[in-house]
Amino acid sequence: MTDHSGNQDQNDLASLSIRRPVLVCVVSLLIILAGLAAMLGVEIRELPNVDRPTVTITATYSGASPETVDAEVTSVLESAASRVSGVKDINSQSEEGSSRVRIEFFPDVEINDAASDIREAVSRATRSLPDEVEEVRVVKADADASAIMRMAVVSNRLTEEELANIVDDQISPALLAVPGVAEITVNGDREKVLHVRVDPLRIASYGLSVKDIADVLRTAQFDIPAGSFESTDQKLFVRADASVWEVDKLNQMLVRDSILLGDVADIYYGPDDASSYVRLDGRAVIGLGVVRQAQSNTIAISNGIRDAVERLNNQYDDIEIFVNSDDAVFIEGALWEVITSLALAIIIVIGVLYLFLRSFSATLIPTVTIPIALVGTVAAIWAMGFSINILTLLALVLATGMIVDDAIVVLENIQRRRHQGLGSMAAAVLGTRQVFFAVIATTLTLISVFVPISFLPSTAGRLFREFGFVLAFSVAVSSFVALTLCPMLASRLKHIDPHDGDTKAEPNLLERVGIFFAGIYRVILEWVLRNPVITLIICIIAGGMAFGAYNVVTKELLPNEDRGRILVSLRGPDGVGIDYMDRQVEAVENILRPIVDAGEAQNIYTIVGLWDPNRALVIAPLVPWDERTRSQQDITNSIRGKLNALPGVQAFVWQPNSLGLRGGTGEGLQFALTGTNYRNLAANARALQAEIEANNPNLTGIRVSYQTTQPQLLVNIDRKRAFDLGIEIDELDTTLRAMIEGYEVTDINVDDQSIPVKLRSAVGSINDPSDLENLFVTGTNGRILPLSSVITLSEEAVASELEREGQQRAVGVSANLAPGYTLDQAVNDVNAAADKVLPPGIGVLFLGDAAALGETSSDVQITFLIAVLVVLLVLAAQFESFMSALVVVLTVPFGLAAAIFALSLSGTSINIYSQIGLVMLVGLMAKNGILVVEFADQLRDSGRSVREAVHDAAMVRLRPIMMTMISTVLGGLPLVLGSGAGAEARAAIGWVVFGGLGFATVFTLFLTPVLYLLLAPLVSARADGGLKLQTQLRAAESIPDTGEIPDEFPHGPDGRGGIEGSAK
Repeated sequence: MTDHSGNQDQNDLASLSIRRPVLVCVVSLLIILAGLAAMLGVEIRELPNVDRPTVTITATYSGASPETVDAEVTSVLESAASRVSGVKDINSQSEEGSSRVRIEFFPDVEINDAASDIREAVSRATRSLPDEVEEVRVVKADADASAIMRMAVVSNRLTEEELANIVDDQISPALLAVPGVAEITVNGDREKVLHVRVDPLRIASYGLSVKDIADVLRTAQFDIPAGSFESTDQKLFVRADASVWEVDKLNQMLVRDSILLGDVADIYYGPDDASSYVRLDGRAVIGLGVVRQAQSNTIAISNGIRDAVERLNNQYDDIEIFVNSDDAVFIEGALWEVITSLALAIIIVIGVLYLFLRSFSATLIPTVTIPIALVGTVAAIWAMGFSINILTLLALVLATGMIVDDAIVVLENIQRRRHQGLGSMAAAVLGTRQVFFAVIATTLTLISVFVPISFLPSTAGRLFREFGFVLAFSVAVSSFVALTLCPMLASRLKHIDPHDGDTKAEPNLLERVGIFFAGIYRVILEWVLRNPVITLIICIIAGGMAFGAYNVVTKELLPNEDRGRILVSLRGPDGVGIDYMDRQVEAVENILRPIVDAGEAQNIYTIVGLWDPNRALVIAPLVPWDERTRSQQDITNSIRGKLNALPGVQAFVWQPNSLGLRGGTGEGLQFALTGTNYRNLAANARALQAEIEANNPNLTGIRVSYQTTQPQLLVNIDRKRAFDLGIEIDELDTTLRAMIEGYEVTDINVDDQSIPVKLRSAVGSINDPSDLENLFVTGTNGRILPLSSVITLSEEAVASELEREGQQRAVGVSANLAPGYTLDQAVNDVNAAADKVLPPGIGVLFLGDAAALGETSSDVQITFLIAVLVVLLVLAAQFESFMSALVVVLTVPFGLAAAIFALSLSGTSINIYSQIGLVMLVGLMAKNGILVVEFADQLRDSGRSVREAVHDAAMVRLRPIMMTMISTVLGGLPLVLGSGAGAEARAAIGWVVFGGLGFATVFTLFLTPVLYLLLAPLVSARADGGLKLQTQLRAAESIPDTGEIPDEFPHGPDGRGGIEGSAK
């Protein structure tokens, strides 16, 4: 490049940094200080905050059948919730005695506002609910969310009831107070109740009915605030209290005519019937689960809970609380693994630099940029309100290779000019100026690729937002440092050029190797430039083969992760009790016991009766990753066959994913048919099931959620007859409820504790449905009549759970995917089958991972296109030519092809993580192309032919391209080789960068020159336009601008003057 004489006084960045070294150092130190300060305040979590704001409403309506709950509770709550603004999705379940409505909001809705809006809506709707509906609760979390921590409470000295009381009164509230906890689920506890057992025949012989007993019990708690006496001086409260809670006093209560309650009933305090059992290694315990609020931080909660547990353990001598499983262990493990990868990447990059620059002081210069850019990026993370998580740390690992790139390009050019014999300061200024434009172009290109990623709309977008911004910011900082600190250091440090400007020195061994390879490259390059069309055809064929490979590579949402624990979910037939499930769970515990004995798992933690009596969960936390030889997947595969062989229960291993997306049943595919009538929907679901089973062997274990397998006894009441006999309908209600399941009549207060009073039939008096006909009720004049006079019994089968999706009645279908069969194919196959079988008016709605996959894959494709388009525009603006920009962008598809080869060779799937890698690759590919094209444009401007320009540019730029490529590729190496927590996700990105960039460099080195050779002649050199303008301006100086008004433009009536005339 020829430089004009005026160039020495130019105030550009390079010369400024050499004139004012202290300023440059201070700016760099300030960046580091900001980063160190931010490190103290920045949040640490597993993944960016991608939780959808979710609120759950639960209500209990004891004894009601699913159909009653669906019609009278769930639909009322749903329609109330749907009126709240910002709701994205509503789904619900109605089961015997309970209703659950889950409301998901749009990502930008604040969770606390959402919850308070829902609370308002629910409180308005409660008037429309039946009176017996209790405990309508609104929780800021997903009801289906699995607990992030599970704990066991054990005691050697306390009874079950005492332990349950302490858990209820002391332990749960202490844990709930930890910030971010939505609720503490308690399993395996049995509350204390007052049992009142009556024998229906015995009370009938006294001429009493169940209702009479219930009425007496209602008066047991009798505490009336009767007001107060006031005189002028003082005030006296009056309280009437006839409450009874001691058993012997309850026995003395009069029912009627000297009949005492004790004569007709057995009264005692005792634990209620168990609704769930929890065991830790076979020992009965009380289990606690911590459910986190949507959008809260798992690590912070885990630390808070562990502190609280430690306080509680110190407070009670006879109680011990064990933390059994904790998601934060995996997260912290994964974060440490990424940090070690980061350290390794930095060491590898520095090693590569030394190999190429062959001088210690030269290596120091790019090395200094690494901490400044990385630490400065932490400041940006904190300022943007992001967190340090696995993705932002991965971004920093990948940035390590890219950060030094700009510094390498600048330094390599300064070193080249030094070698030509320039003085240290002149070489620094002129060397920097020559590549100034290329560095800015590459930085803007990279930023223009990473920023569109950040604006993806769906879950994927919110996941990558932090990744994209972190990369963009670290690259921006590094290019600033490369253009200021590098030239300053280069002009100050002595031995940057290993030969110290001696142009005649002999090359050393490493240089000889470099010269040898450069010679080979020159030979190939010249052949390629002689046969451009053949080269292009070869590249296109290679790209086409990648398209074939793309169809072979598996596509999934997330790679299979080893999260360090095995979860077995069990589901028994509908209608079975908790004791049946308890026996089934023992079989599962026996299958898992050898894993504990072999030292691979720490313990076995079992919950029987989780959510429903026929559901159970067995958890075996595995020992840390470095202490076992088999991965979670290997262990799972070794027990899967035994689990499938269990009779009388469905047991499957369930794999939670790191996105925590809903659909945590571990079944691969979930969808629902929506419509208006459950029976009709179920019939269609079974038709669809039959169609899929017949034609698609890859979907196994298909389950339709609507199963009419729950036996139901219908008690048909003849209303007219009951009226004739003078039997009140209310009395039938009390009698049936008390005699069948036990009726909570009232609550009494004992030692500041509210204890329910349960009226129920004596043991053995009601054993089967026919005994119901022998119950008695009172008719007119207090006559005692048998119930059989007004009821008939019939049996039928009903569904034990009714679902709704999007406010429509829905029947869910779930299936497992065969190995190697992807979610993407499954969705297409199900859609095809549905088109064939389903009548109009029935919709198919995909849930869980399948819904997210659909959102994500289309979004990523759009982002790709946007990224490529933005790169094209940014480059065109910088090169001042669409042609040069096109040369760079056309190499991008070949880079992606290279990455897909790398994925198929390494056996990695295309998942969210590898897609991030692919988008990143667009930027890295474009970057290498810019170096060649920018230099070739400069050479053309100075008068070379296209062929010479591109040949020389490729040869001169070979070394920096190879250096940046090797540093970035080897920077990704620790990700590929990593092990331990979260290795699968890191490998997915690592392979794209490591393998993809490695293959892609071949395209950069040969395809870019060829494309330039074919396309560049179509437009003239940039300098030509400049010369034309220069000559016209010189000519213009001799024509004076007098500003007179020409005669042919008189003043018009509109008052427009001669400005337009002179403009003409």
